[in-house]
Amino acid sequence: MTELLAQSDAYMKEFSATVVEVVDGGVVLDRTAFYIGGGGQPCDTGTLSDGSHTYNVTKVGRVDGKIVHQMDGPTPAVGTQVTGVIDWETRYRLMRTHSALHILCGVVWRDYGAKVTGGDMRPGEARMDFELEQMSAEFATEVEAKVNAEVAAGRPIHVNVLTRSEAEEVPDLIRTRINLLPANIQEVRTIDISGLDLQADGGTHVANTSEVGTIQVVGHESKGRINKRLRIALAD
Repeated sequence: MTELLAQSDAYMKEFSATVVEVVDGGVVLDRTAFYIGGGGQPCDTGTLSDGSHTYNVTKVGRVDGKIVHQMDGPTPAVGTQVTGVIDWETRYRLMRTHSALHILCGVVWRDYGAKVTGGDMRPGEARMDFELEQMSAEFATEVEAKVNAEVAAGRPIHVNVLTRSEAEEVPDLIRTRINLLPANIQEVRTIDISGLDLQADGGTHVANTSEVGTIQVVGHESKGRINKRLRIALAD
């Protein structure tokens, strides 16, 4: 089983690993700092190098239960020692974007009691859908001011791992309209924006809300009677 280094250290840009299996179009490593994608956050890209050749990693994800690093050309052989390098500019922008969504979710839940019905992100921009009956330009402007106040507050963001029984005792840990936590999951990774938002989450995040930068609410729309969408973008 591949050790997922990004789960405990989102700031790891480079790592060493060993190729344990070669599959069609890619390799499986004993450890990786590449984020494999999920929860609306895209996977990382980057490179693997064996000292004499550099391989471009174009996609990382689960294939038949294995974490496969897919490449656009030749692959290193089983047993090869490699150095992995993350496309850090894109990863860090996604970390900021993902944390911005959690700030948005925390504010809308705290002040309006609305659960999340969906979401998606790309580097620097994202959207989140909420179980709301009303949506307006005034509401979007109000929310924008509130989320940027939380950015300015410089709230620490912590990663923790709870047992399933511990997680089930935390009110509103699963903030989506439907609890998507599979029954076989016995450990739950959480993201805690201190004093604002605590949720089960497997993605990568910044360590403090101040790193997110200015959040702009760039769009709002109705997706149904009780399903409203907010679109956000990082100002830079």
